Amino acid sequence: MENKGKDLWDKVDIVFRPLNGLLTALAVGLLGYYTSNILRQRETRETNERVYTQLMSSREQAESALRKDMFVSIIQTFLRPQSASLEDRMLNLELLAYNFHESLNLKPLFVHLQKQVEAAPGPSQAEFSGRLNKVAREITTRQMVLLEQVGKKFSRTVDFDKFRANPGGLELEPENLTLDGTEREFMLSVLEVDPKRKELTMELGVRTPKESPIVRRLTFHVSYFDFPMIDNTRLSRDQRCAVVLNEFGEAGADLTLVYFPGSYASLKEKVSYDEVVEKLRVLSEPGH
Repeated sequence: MENKGKDLWDKVDIVFRPLNGLLTALAVGLLGYYTSNILRQRETRETNERVYTQLMSSREQAESALRKDMFVSIIQTFLRPQSASLEDRMLNLELLAYNFHESLNLKPLFVHLQKQVEAAPGPSQAEFSGRLNKVAREITTRQMVLLEQVGKKFSRTVDFDKFRANPGGLELEPENLTLDGTEREFMLSVLEVDPKRKELTMELGVRTPKESPIVRRLTFHVSYFDFPMIDNTRLSRDQRCAVVLNEFGEAGADLTLVYFPGSYASLKEKVSYDEVVEKLRVLSEPGH
């Protein structure tokens, strides 16, 4: 009986031993196939990413070269004003404004051209002046659309009759805004009004209750030629605020204050090392 059992297991071993080797070989083959397939897919993906990166880099270099040539060609018009008419300088300012408004402070050029427009004789003065203000307001609108999406804002109306009744300056209603967990109180006051230049002299007060009870104050001018990505005030925690002139009429003016992250400021703005350290500290706090 014992010999019969051994014979049975011997037969089973004889049958399954080749099958075991076959299954092992099959498993090794499948593993090798899937491994090589994964490596091939990874290599293909890395090749595609490398080609895409090279194409994007070449595209950016070509675009940068084009913008550089455009900028040099346009700016030479303002460096040699005698070689261009007022119409040419206006056209070049429009090209600069629409293409470089996020990286250049164009206010000096706007002011310079405004003086030339005011000195120009004839009916063309009103046309050029309206055109200059139109370009400035369009650029401001473009920047505000972006900043309003990532920040907070509030608007105030300045009544010129009330301003004239308050020789020491007209205080506007303050506003509390919270951005990324930081609450600040913003206080605006109108100190002077220049109807000819359509410009207001403002005082801005900013208080951050969690940091200090002290109100930080500064005085500045705001006109159609002050663009929020460029003309803004640095705040703690890598944040900014800017005051924008939306409308200037005979009876009053309309203002908007926008409070936004510093990463959306002009490309020429550099984040200080203190701000980087502060941001890292905030991110390491519990809840972040």
